[in-house]
Amino acid sequence: MVAEMVRSCCAAFIALLCSSVQLAYAETITRGPYLQRGTPTSVVVRWRTDTPVESIVHYGLSKTSLSLVAKAAEQRTEHEVTLLGLTPHTKYYYQVKTAGRVSAGGDEEHSFVSSPMGGDESFKIWVVGDSGSSGYLESGEDPGQAAVRDAFLAKYPAGSFPLFLMLGDNAYITGTDAEYQQGVFNVYQRVMRSSVTWPTQGNHDLAGNAYYSVFTLPTKGESGGLSTGTEHYYSFDYSNVHCISLNSEVATSSLRSSMLLWLKEDLAAHRKDWTIAFWHHPPYTKGSHDSDDSRDSDGRMEWMRQTVLPLLERYGVDLVLSGHSHSYERSKFIEGHHGDSSTFGSSNVKVPGDGREDGQGAYTKDSLGSIPRSGAVFAVAGSSGKVSAGPLNHPAMVVSLKRLGSMVLDVNANEMSAKMIGAKGEVEDSFTIRKDPKRPRIVKGVVVTQIRESGDRVVSWGEAPHATAYRVYRSSVPYSRGVEIARTGAGVVTYRDKLAKPGVSYYYSIRAENDAGMGPWSVAVEK
Repeated sequence: MVAEMVRSCCAAFIALLCSSVQLAYAETITRGPYLQRGTPTSVVVRWRTDTPVESIVHYGLSKTSLSLVAKAAEQRTEHEVTLLGLTPHTKYYYQVKTAGRVSAGGDEEHSFVSSPMGGDESFKIWVVGDSGSSGYLESGEDPGQAAVRDAFLAKYPAGSFPLFLMLGDNAYITGTDAEYQQGVFNVYQRVMRSSVTWPTQGNHDLAGNAYYSVFTLPTKGESGGLSTGTEHYYSFDYSNVHCISLNSEVATSSLRSSMLLWLKEDLAAHRKDWTIAFWHHPPYTKGSHDSDDSRDSDGRMEWMRQTVLPLLERYGVDLVLSGHSHSYERSKFIEGHHGDSSTFGSSNVKVPGDGREDGQGAYTKDSLGSIPRSGAVFAVAGSSGKVSAGPLNHPAMVVSLKRLGSMVLDVNANEMSAKMIGAKGEVEDSFTIRKDPKRPRIVKGVVVTQIRESGDRVVSWGEAPHATAYRVYRSSVPYSRGVEIARTGAGVVTYRDKLAKPGVSYYYSIRAENDAGMGPWSVAVEK
């Protein structure tokens, strides 16, 4: 009896010891996973563990069928795995595994939609500037930064926008690795695991600290655009938009010269409908920084305005985004202003008005694509973490606000709309740019009903201005518009889908058309 008790105690002790050893060597993810350098056929998954282990990602088309595997055999704490062979514009689920154990993923939050291969699918971009205020703290979140994030995600949940743009000063005070953990990865982890993050360098993202080590950016034109050979600046494509990230912080003459040469070639080469450029130091601001003062920021704002803007304008840029001033400022639809604010005049305004659909009307350009010197909107969105004082009286601006917030861009075929979402969820500003304005407007009032006996779906909608016909699209997934299933004539605003299957959910969208072309996509309605 005593011998059995001794054996039992020994066995329990050995089991406890083995369990303790296993727990001691079980890795913990301390950062991520997060998505980088998305393309139509690939994406980079990055994460960090507290002990060196191999890097393995399982991925696939459903949470229960992650049949594809990408891995790096060598053991490390900084993990970077490229998922290859993706089908463009397709939803994938993924999970990170080590030693046969799921470390993260395999659920709805760990999923993404690969980039489209061209086309004009509508999509949204979340834009934050000077957002890294939590980097000041040893623990917890800065209330302002958290409020901006929470207000935005209440309207646009994580996973509903494929791109996340950061306009610099991503992590205060100097962009160390610890500050990036505190000011970026801890705060935006829900977003970064489902949206590809595209940053630019700010003056608080010191080059010798974490910026270039925590991001994986295109250097060989992997995501569209031309090869740069550097992560200091780059471009990428998504749907019908060409995005350009420039570096206004690194001021060496050699880098500036190479960036300008590349920029000219990149702008000349792309054939997308829209061009968006973003960098940290704004060409126009009267917030916590003054773009008129050549001493402010060592003249970086002045250099971008005088040297970079003429090149962008020559190739028809549509929207320029910056941060640096801790405020929100949004310009008129302007072109050709390269001096200080005293020289701004009516001749610099290409299209008058406030750009609001519910105000003086959208800004317009005559056609899709790049139209030289056709005007652009310039937005300073540097209040995603904190706000600072300034006169906020630049004459180029329609709106100047000392308020916390971030921006959402909604690109929909020949229309691009933007909103500034405040820290309480209010829309503080909005504007729309419409290209080829002779095209029909967006179709509204889409309603889908199901016939119980047959399973047929009846789709109806409201008439769109300038429409001479309508096209009906059906998809089995919410992120894609699917395929065209019908075309109706002018005034015919209903269609019965007799091929719909009972018990299956579909998503229906409508586009109006006329001799000028197709209009924007309607909201997708599920039934």
